[in-house]
Parts: sequence; C-alpha cells; structure tokens
Amino acid sequence: MGQQPARARVRVHYAWWVLAAGTLVVFGSLGLARFGYTMVLPAMQAGLRLSNAQAGGLATANLLGYLMLSVSGGALASRYGPRRVTAVGLALAGVALLLTGWATSFAAAVVWRALAGIGSGASNVPVMGLLAAWFARHRRGLAAGIGVTGSSLALIVLGPGVPVLLRATGEAGWRFCWLVFGAVTLALAALAYMVLRDSPAALGLLPFGARKDSPPDPASGDDSSQSAADPAAAARSGPAPASTGGLAWRSVYGAPAVWLLGLVYVAFGFSYIIYMTFFTKYLVSEGGYSPAAAGRLFMWVGWCSLGCGLLWGWVSDVIGRRGALGIVYAIHTVSFALFALWPVPAGLTLSAVLFGLSAWSIPAIVAAACGDLLGPRLAPAGLGFVTLFFGVGQALGPAIAGLLADASHSLAPALLLAAAVACGGALGSMLLPKGAPARSR
Repeated sequence: MGQQPARARVRVHYAWWVLAAGTLVVFGSLGLARFGYTMVLPAMQAGLRLSNAQAGGLATANLLGYLMLSVSGGALASRYGPRRVTAVGLALAGVALLLTGWATSFAAAVVWRALAGIGSGASNVPVMGLLAAWFARHRRGLAAGIGVTGSSLALIVLGPGVPVLLRATGEAGWRFCWLVFGAVTLALAALAYMVLRDSPAALGLLPFGARKDSPPDPASGDDSSQSAADPAAAARSGPAPASTGGLAWRSVYGAPAVWLLGLVYVAFGFSYIIYMTFFTKYLVSEGGYSPAAAGRLFMWVGWCSLGCGLLWGWVSDVIGRRGALGIVYAIHTVSFALFALWPVPAGLTLSAVLFGLSAWSIPAIVAAACGDLLGPRLAPAGLGFVTLFFGVGQALGPAIAGLLADASHSLAPALLLAAAVACGGALGSMLLPKGAPARSR
C-alpha cells in the first residue's frame, strides 16, 4: 500500500501573532488604563469626594503622563526595540493601576493616574508603530485598524463587568476594579514580551503582503523588499541609517507634513477624551440612567467600534488618509453634538452608535500615515511625535470640561465644545497633502 502524501502545512505569517499581541497591549494600555476610568469614575468620585474639576484633573494627570512618553517612547522603541519598551511600559501601567486602587486622597490618585499614563504611552505608541514593520504598505491601514480594536474589546468587557464588580464589593468596589485592571495588565505585559518581535528580518521573514520582487517604496523609505530580493544591491547602495545606529531624526521632526498631521491630531485628542471621560457620568447625572444602564450603552459603544479601525483603515488605504480623516471627524462632530443637545434615550443611543462606528479610526489612520511618510524603522518615532500633539489635546480636554461643568452645573457645554473642536479637525484634515491612495502606489 502506497504512502499517503503528507498534507501541506498552512503556516500563519508571524505578523498575525504580532498583531494579536499588539491588540491585547492596546486592550491593557488604553482600554483598562484609560477607559476603565470612565466606568469607575462615578463610584470613585463619590468615594474620594471629588468635584467635577478634580475628576477631570485625574484624567488630565493620566494624559499628561501619556504625553511625557509619547515622544520618548517612540524614540526609545526605534533605538532599543518596540518589544522591550512595550513590555516594560505595560508592566509600569499595571503597577500604577494596582496603586490607584489603594489611593486615599486626590493627591495620591493624581500621582498613580499620571504613572499609569506614562506606562500607557511607553507601550501603546511603540506597539502601534511596530505594525508598520510587520505589514506591507498596502496592509498598514488594515493592520492598524485591527490593532486599535483592543480598546473596543475593553469597552465590551468594562460596560457590563464594572457594574457587577461594584455591586458585589460595595463601597470599596471602585478600588477592587482598579486592582483587577492592574493584575490583568501585568499579565498582558508578560504576554507581550513573549510574543512580540522587533522586525520580520529577525525571523528571516518579509513583512506580510510584501514580495521579494517588489520595488522599494520611495515615499516611505522602506527598502526591506529590495534588501531581501537582492542583498548585493543593498550592499552596493550602502547601509541604511538604521543599520548604523544613526537614525535620520530630521526626517521625523523636520518634516512639514508630519507637523501638519500632528496639528490635525490635536482635535481628536481634545474632543474624544471629553466624550469618553464623562460618558457614564453624564448618563447617570443628567440622562437619568442607572449605572447598569449606562454600562450597557458603554458596552454598545464597544460593540459598534469593534470593526471601526478595520473599516476606516481600509477606507484610508482606498481613498487616502486625508479624505478618511475628514469623514471621521465629521461623524464625531455630529455624535458629540447629539449627546449634548438631545439627552433622551434615542439621541444618546444614536450618539453612542455614531461614535462607536468611528471611535478608534483616527489613531489607526494616523499610524498608517506615519508608516507611509517615514517607513517602518522611523514609524514608531514619527507616531510618537504626532502623539505629542494628540496628548496636548487630551491633557487639556478633561480639565477644561470639568471646569465648564462646575461653572454651568452641566456637562452639556463641554460636550458642545468637543463637537466644535472635532469640526475644526474635519476642516484641518482638508489641508493635509492629498496624496494617492496607498493601493494605487
């Protein structure tokens, strides 16, 4: 009897393992370390007797910490490797979340929320930039879109999960929530260190979607395909800056297009963080929702946003980054305005659905744009640089919103301000270089 032919093994490109781990990093660094505050805020505010301005101040402290590492985190990842920087940053965030659960005063909470922000910036920025190294140009928007769904998964878990924990653990429930968030984040840090790899070349691979006979991408400066196809030609052309350790920093910090992208990114940071920080608080205090009902709507934001990065990342691959950014900012403008002007279940639900359908798409598009402009080696540094602008907007948003809420005894004016800034982002997007869609290049 003849030997049966062996079945061909179907090997999954390691880029997908990197993407899966990266998505879980986003789950911890943003989903738990940042958006967990949204669901815990009402109970934590009552437990520590915080004003709206102080509640906004805690969010600002977290975002200032994120801002501190937004530039240096990307630069460190470019020099020392995203794997190490991501794992250490996520572990730091996990420790800070544990300590937040033990805070007994506003001052202590400020310190630990700031430390959590530092860890988030040191993990989220490098891991998103890492995707540019693992996926070819025409796949970057798709990959970044999948990566940002880690935030959506967190909303899906936090929405129904936090109210259950709060009911089960009584007045100290908000502390228990932070302890759980911290333990999970530490576990994800260990997983990230085990799975992530700094580049496809380290495993003898090309980026997913790249071919050995593909020409180099002159717009991004990525010559990995050429090097793999013809090492001799690569040697004749001389080493790339990255290979000598002398990174072309002026390509990042001196590029007008990168600066303009950062300025547009400010609008997202300022506007969306007001909406997300005070989402549950507004529903409970002004929308007539119970904490459980607010959690369910928060969960639906997560479900609706689950594919938004994937969808809009793909759209940006097809129509270009500029057009996709303009459309998403316009959707956010409508969502935030509805939340303020139509505070009944129909209006609040429509607002949540619209935001969910576009929630994390702007970071995905911006991450892809950085890969287009700078190439995979410098993409983490470029993303870190534009995240500096984003971080400034985030840091200002909650503090200003809290002051407006205390002055007007309502969060509606702050939400209208968020809508106006998002509208400015839509207009600013139209000033970005048009460029051709990635698929046509």
